[in-house]
Amino acid sequence: MAGSINKVILIGNLGRDPEVRSFSNGGKVCNLRIATSDTWKDRATGERREKTEWHTVAIFNEHLIRLAEQYLRKGSKVYVEGKLETRKWQDQAGADRYSTEVVLRPFSGEMTFLDPRSGDQMGGGDSYGGGSSGGYDRAPDDDPYAGRGGGSSGSGPSSRDMDDEIPF
Repeated sequence: MAGSINKVILIGNLGRDPEVRSFSNGGKVCNLRIATSDTWKDRATGERREKTEWHTVAIFNEHLIRLAEQYLRKGSKVYVEGKLETRKWQDQAGADRYSTEVVLRPFSGEMTFLDPRSGDQMGGGDSYGGGSSGGYDRAPDDDPYAGRGGGSSGSGPSSRDMDDEIPF
């Protein structure tokens, strides 16, 4: 195989409010806990079963951190696209520990709000992210719901971002 792909896509609900921490060098990280659930009908008993998986997401993109902090709350439905990364750390006893999490870095992650805005009947679906994965490098007027009609997928620029001039 000539190359490889490290891509994670999650659609789920936040288990708690976003947690933002600052580093001594001025950088920030936003941690999210996202729950995804599978449901099925048990063949033996006929009962409905459900299994929930919890995922840790770390956002290092300052723009996405600001949006998550401002608009996401416990229970919010969100789409995130990032990469799996494993980091090594030491616990209080000095033992080596490992954590694997979904990481959204500048220009390589995407986040879409899936909850409807209060008062909006059609739903949200506004997408923000980094260069290579699509989305936006900045929020339109810093409001993820601005300038969008109901039901917009948010997968590309809106009509107001399009330039009427032909570049050739």
